[in-house]
Amino acid sequence: MDKTRIVITGVSVISSIGTGKDAFWNNLTNGVSGIKPITLFDVSKFNSKQAGEISDFDAKVYLGPKGIRHIDRTSLLVSSGTVLAIKDANLGNNTYSEDELGIVVGSTYGSIDSISSFDFQSLREGPNYVNPMDFPNTVLNAPASRASIFCKATGLSTTISNGVTSSIDAIIYASDFLRMGRVRAVVAGGVHGLTHDIFWGAHNSKILAGSKPGTLEICAPFDKRRNGMVVGEASALVIMETLEDALKRNAHIYAEIKGYGTAFDPKMAVSKDYQIEGNKRAILNAIKDANLTLHDISYISANAYSGVYGDAMETRVIKEVFGMRANLIPVTAIKSMTGECYDASGALQTIAALMSIKSNTISPTINYKERDAECDLDYVPNNSRTLPVKNVLINSFSRLGNNSSLIVSKYKQ
Repeated sequence: MDKTRIVITGVSVISSIGTGKDAFWNNLTNGVSGIKPITLFDVSKFNSKQAGEISDFDAKVYLGPKGIRHIDRTSLLVSSGTVLAIKDANLGNNTYSEDELGIVVGSTYGSIDSISSFDFQSLREGPNYVNPMDFPNTVLNAPASRASIFCKATGLSTTISNGVTSSIDAIIYASDFLRMGRVRAVVAGGVHGLTHDIFWGAHNSKILAGSKPGTLEICAPFDKRRNGMVVGEASALVIMETLEDALKRNAHIYAEIKGYGTAFDPKMAVSKDYQIEGNKRAILNAIKDANLTLHDISYISANAYSGVYGDAMETRVIKEVFGMRANLIPVTAIKSMTGECYDASGALQTIAALMSIKSNTISPTINYKERDAECDLDYVPNNSRTLPVKNVLINSFSRLGNNSSLIVSKYKQ
């Protein structure tokens, strides 16, 4: 029995390199970096002082001025993105009923700053003196719930909290629910808002570029100078429907969700050494699910985030999976421009893949200057490339053992 075909009919991006798919894609293909000095909070005491910050974000533009004063940054980002995605998909009030529309959001770290601030005030001043209007922000599923309210979606409201893989997992989860007929359309993706607590934790863990004394603060995936990630923030969402419903309403189809694979590797969470068996299984499962071969992949959207070991391990994974073909497949890392946007990264990669399929262009990996012997593939260095794009493999790998791969393909009738 053939699988129900799932297609993407709308997208939205709010990122440090542009709001809206066109601005985002234009800057991505031109190698424009969104990494800049942080202004949202004081970083004077940190060695690292940059991030992929969205400097011009104003939620009132998308949500209006009423009722948003007590909503935190992460929820504002995803709620604004939901409004933009629904508009891009041309989903009117009468397209689907409220219980036929759902939302699945990847969000793990976005509420931590709100939880911390609320609890600190409660401990310092007593529970009678905290503002009850701030409490909803402390719930882990607050971003998805807020977005559901703004888009009037009552059919499905789910939060996926798997760390870096969350937004790819959200797209996979939404695909399954559409195939089961539980909803007719789903807003799916991820969000991460830049906050002091996450930055502080990453810096003190010495995983940020420049956090160790004497190291360069640069986001340079696969480059020999890499020494850690640069944190970014974004909301990245797609509208997903069955092909049948999309055709009925004559919707614009960006691409098809062709296949996906996941694999959990428990050794990653307890070992100091990187394990690659889970990474490999996720890729192979995705290719098998898509009913494709290794030769059908046009290019790979890499998880690479400028990690010393992570980037080298992903290179090794690609070489072991693709064998002799590994040197022939372009591999690009958009995090060189956006930074590591955690829960939103996989969805950002997905939207970049959709635009790549549309324009037959692959965005570059910027800041690539010094070759590393352990990273010796074709990383589309510094300049975008034009070639036919039919099937894109998107990798999202977590140091905690979660591994997810997604394949999006050019839509064919």
